[in-house]
Amino acid sequence: MDILINFINVIMHIDKYLTLMVQQYGMLTYGVLFLIIFIETGLVITPFLPGDSMLFAAGALAGIGSMNIFTLLIITYLAAILGDTANYFIGKKIGKKILAKEKVRFINKEYLIRAQEFYEKHGSMTIVIARFIPIIRTFAPFVAGIGKMNYSKFVPYNIVGGGLWVSLFLGGGYFFGNLSFVKTHFSYMLVAIIIISLLPGVIVFIKEKRKKNEDNEDEVQSTEI
Repeated sequence: MDILINFINVIMHIDKYLTLMVQQYGMLTYGVLFLIIFIETGLVITPFLPGDSMLFAAGALAGIGSMNIFTLLIITYLAAILGDTANYFIGKKIGKKILAKEKVRFINKEYLIRAQEFYEKHGSMTIVIARFIPIIRTFAPFVAGIGKMNYSKFVPYNIVGGGLWVSLFLGGGYFFGNLSFVKTHFSYMLVAIIIISLLPGVIVFIKEKRKKNEDNEDEVQSTEI
């Protein structure tokens, strides 16, 4: 429980944590951001990292001159591309073994199945769309690597998706993060970003749930007949 509370606290005040990091470690902060983005997108065991809110907060700090926006764009873009690439090859290497197991330590198989269903519905565009959906973002390249997409096809979607994700959230923080209203309610803005980014996944989940219920009702009715 304490871990969850601390994690929520970090997300809610990520702007302050980043500010302290910049003050204490300077250029090393860019390396930390690279690592966090890479780990979130590159390892299926870390889908909980706050990529969206962190990018927005970093963009806001760049807006007041504490960080360099161009360096941020390059560093985070590389991390996003390399992270998805690593995740793709991890999926290619061990994905089928994980799917064959009923339970896997450190990996929530339900998320993996949900990512598969999302891929089946949206096809190759999943790699782009998933960038904006926490958790699905981490599992999508892994699923692609299992055998859903060959690497030459994966590359352009990875490049476009990573570029859009990083640019929109960094750009949003850079241009809007220092407006007086946003500054005053920064923590609430970060929560709103997380909620909005989760919405597409929630909508898809609800639709799939309804469809399954309808299919079950049809089966019951046909059995009764």
